[in-house]
Amino acid sequence: MNLPRTRAAQWRMLQAVVDLGGFAQAASALHRSQSSISHAVATLQQQLGVVLLAPEGRRMVLTPAGSALLRDARQWLAGLERLEARAQKLRQGWESEVRLAVDSLFPTETLLRILRRFADQCGETRLQLHEVVMSGADDALYAGQVDLAIATRVPSGFLGDWLFDAEFQAVAAPSHPLLALGRAIEADDLAQHTQVVVRDSGETAPRDAGWLGARQRWTVSKQETSQAAVLSGLAYAWLPTSGIAAELADGRLRPLPLSSGGTRKMPVFLIVADPAAAGPATQSLAQWIRAEGEQQGSTKA
Repeated sequence: MNLPRTRAAQWRMLQAVVDLGGFAQAASALHRSQSSISHAVATLQQQLGVVLLAPEGRRMVLTPAGSALLRDARQWLAGLERLEARAQKLRQGWESEVRLAVDSLFPTETLLRILRRFADQCGETRLQLHEVVMSGADDALYAGQVDLAIATRVPSGFLGDWLFDAEFQAVAAPSHPLLALGRAIEADDLAQHTQVVVRDSGETAPRDAGWLGARQRWTVSKQETSQAAVLSGLAYAWLPTSGIAAELADGRLRPLPLSSGGTRKMPVFLIVADPAAAGPATQSLAQWIRAEGEQQGSTKA
């Protein structure tokens, strides 16, 4: 293995000379003597065997080769700065990675707002996002695969904070035969038509949720697929109200006029797998999730 002959400090000094306009300015900014800056750049050129700077009047400017090499060096130095910043975070107790399980009914826009804050303030911590349905969150918690979970129940052995109640509404496309009945829809009417439901992603103790009385039932893996099937007129479903506001507003989906049970609610909880071991990034992410949950709850109140 060949070790690099040049050092990051040399490239930093060259970058400072170019960006600040001269050796004296670079020396002042880096708190070094002008002679040490000049020596470092001269040594760098000697080690590379390439002229990086050339005189132009009273100034030193990059040669074409110097410009090309410094452009690459800037990316390398930026990466090195990120690495050093990450090491500092780790020294301060920040986690290298946070693992989050999120039930598919959690509003995507809300999740993205949370992740944007995480990216801004915990940029040196990686995030693993597990998208789950129902008992999939239980499995992830029991297996120790996640640090946080946004789930529809708190599994035994864990503590959780209620965030809000997610609302589901029975809907269909305007062309669906159920909407042509012209009266309140009963369970017997629903049973004659195809219902689409989302499969529980858990494997240990999968569970069903909601009304499942249709003789013909389609089970899919994603909320998006369920919604697409309903929009196409192939089936009806109880869909999360937060995800179909636009479709209800423009008439692409219509509520089913059920005699009862047209809407239902499901609680959403935040579970911290091990509060005592949660590092600052995990705690910050949990705090932002709780804040968004309070906002969701106050909006629905």
